[in-house]
Amino acid sequence: MSRILFWACVVAVAGFLFGFDTAVISGADKPIQALWQTSPIFHGVFVMSSALWGTVLGALFGNIPTDRLGRKFTLVIIGFLYLFSALGSALAQDPYTFAIMRFIGGIGVGISSIAAPAYIAEIAPAKYRGRLVALYQFQIVFGILVAFFSNYLISGISNDDWRWMLGIEVLPAIAFISLILIAPESPRWLVLHGQQNEKALSVFESLGHTKAQALKLVTQIVEHSTHSDRLLSKKHLPLVMLVFLIAMFNQLSGINFIIYYAPRVFELAGLDTSASLLSTAGIGITNLIFTMLGMYLIDKAGRKKLLYIGSVGYIISLVMVALGFNGSIDNEFIVVFVFSFIASHAVGQGAVIWVFIAEIFPNAIRSKGQSIGSGTHWVFAAIITLVMPYFLSNFLPAQIFTFFAVAMFFQLLFVYFLMPETKGRTLEQTMPSVFSKD
Repeated sequence: MSRILFWACVVAVAGFLFGFDTAVISGADKPIQALWQTSPIFHGVFVMSSALWGTVLGALFGNIPTDRLGRKFTLVIIGFLYLFSALGSALAQDPYTFAIMRFIGGIGVGISSIAAPAYIAEIAPAKYRGRLVALYQFQIVFGILVAFFSNYLISGISNDDWRWMLGIEVLPAIAFISLILIAPESPRWLVLHGQQNEKALSVFESLGHTKAQALKLVTQIVEHSTHSDRLLSKKHLPLVMLVFLIAMFNQLSGINFIIYYAPRVFELAGLDTSASLLSTAGIGITNLIFTMLGMYLIDKAGRKKLLYIGSVGYIISLVMVALGFNGSIDNEFIVVFVFSFIASHAVGQGAVIWVFIAEIFPNAIRSKGQSIGSGTHWVFAAIITLVMPYFLSNFLPAQIFTFFAVAMFFQLLFVYFLMPETKGRTLEQTMPSVFSKD
């Protein structure tokens, strides 16, 4: 188990790079706009959002290298994408080069949301798979915190401090590449591609399984693997619907709206600038703490129960925030319930989404199914990020938060009526009874 944990932690560093790359741009936002004198629209849509469009592309097509080249080699490619993006964006001399380099990093983010959870799910024992795959989400949150802290430390060291903020990502990228190069390939991918059963047996044994256990695992994989399986076949459409819905609801909760626009939300609630920034930092800490709690509970309570907890927490906190902006409760409580919202997300959707998407599909179509889920997640994230400035200008905050609360009521119905429990099942056992309430 110690070897499995080690390689799961190594692969989860892709999540750290994901979080760091996503958040580090905050330190370059104003300096590069002032340096290159770009208009607000060009700066927002082209420069700052370029990584997001790369993420959408990487998520939609990341299953291709993950399937054809293997989980390991795809993770190596991801490491080089982050490395190249960090160097290129730090050295960029114009906004166009900068945007292209950020776009390349975004592709790495999108592909990593498929390859990393798939790899961890395929080496993890069923008993611990939830918390091991959730390491990826933990590293995303941790990477965001480290990026903010890194930006704070680097700020002011030179006139071009933003270049150092972006370039420092080279160090974790090199460390990730160095470690992933010596990682074993996913044994399930080996069986599915080329029928390399002997090599898969060797990998399982190197991960700590006995020879008998390894043989049993390989036999199960062979028995439940069909290369002719099609993602959009009739028997798999319910699974596609499940991952589409969980990914859609993840973004309709308003999580990206809160994270991206937290200072503005707190200022609307009556906090001054310094207090709103302090509260924003508190969001990151709350997210990390409750992500850890979600990791601890996911294999004990199960995926479905965590989403029940998260859904109820979403609804209560969003309704209370809406009431706060409507004047029904004191504004000070808005901050409390925003923190409650973040905690509900971290212990629920945040802990569950990448685990569920990585384990619900059969081996032969896992990465294709993950592309549906991850692509849906990032497309909705892109849409919400782009339309929120318009909605903030044309709708009252109470109306926006009421919309998110209603959406989370429908998520609660989804969890009750449709979502299966996959806790404790092997990857070869997760598909049956997808509509069971167990």
